[in-house]
Amino acid sequence: MELHLLRHGIAVMRDDLDYERDAERPLTPKGKRQLRWIAAAMKNMGLRFDLIFSSPYVRARQTAEIVAKAIKGQKKLAFSDELIPSGNPQVLIQQLNAAHAKASVVLLVGHEPYLSHLISLLTTGRPDLAMDFKKGGLCKLEIEKLGHGRCATLAWLLTPRQMKLMV
Repeated sequence: MELHLLRHGIAVMRDDLDYERDAERPLTPKGKRQLRWIAAAMKNMGLRFDLIFSSPYVRARQTAEIVAKAIKGQKKLAFSDELIPSGNPQVLIQQLNAAHAKASVVLLVGHEPYLSHLISLLTTGRPDLAMDFKKGGLCKLEIEKLGHGRCATLAWLLTPRQMKLMV
């Protein structure tokens, strides 16, 4: 299984009074522009996904939709509450294993520090590996058998700046 993890793009600030709940914060215009060239880089890299799983929070959903549109994967887009910042990685892994028979290349779209903790858990067995996962950053894990614990190898971790060079 190839598991790709994408952090949502630049969103409006947390203290913006227009949004009462964190879940409602959308991408900024700059965040949308950045995600369009990130999606173009993903397309140029030849990335295709059997399943795109996203947090339902507005900024993550918008990120997933931009990528899905660019790679023509809109019909493969689904949402999971286990990708919100307080989600449960063990339940997410169960959901992915249930979909694994049909999905061998998966994209997860979510938030920090949840995604870094998930990468750490899957590569080291512990959730505390320090990493700087930028907004719009993309990670690829290679997994033989997905489980809750050390089961993955980190193939690469790209920053938005690196992906911009691929467009």
